[in-house]
Amino acid sequence: MANRDARPPNARADRNRRDLADRISTWRKLMGLTQDQLAQRAGVSRGAYARLEKGDPGVTLDVLMRVLTVTRLADDVIEALDPMRTDLGRARADQQLPQRVRR
Repeated sequence: MANRDARPPNARADRNRRDLADRISTWRKLMGLTQDQLAQRAGVSRGAYARLEKGDPGVTLDVLMRVLTVTRLADDVIEALDPMRTDLGRARADQQLPQRVRR
């Protein structure tokens, strides 16, 4: 497995990850939960949850989705990613979607 630190920096991805982490932290606080409580409800370790709130790029998608489910944000995130909500997605839907994209 490649070392995470070997990846080139991506300022936009770093900023977006920090923004996501800040928003998740804010939702937790609005819900009146400690990190321990939210982690327990999500079925993840407190350490994994703390790394998510710090914006650690190594946090798994599973941890993120478990936390989003507990905070009742998962449906909103999935809906926001629906390609049919965009002009490009709707325009491309008229074409047959490829089963696989190759270079």
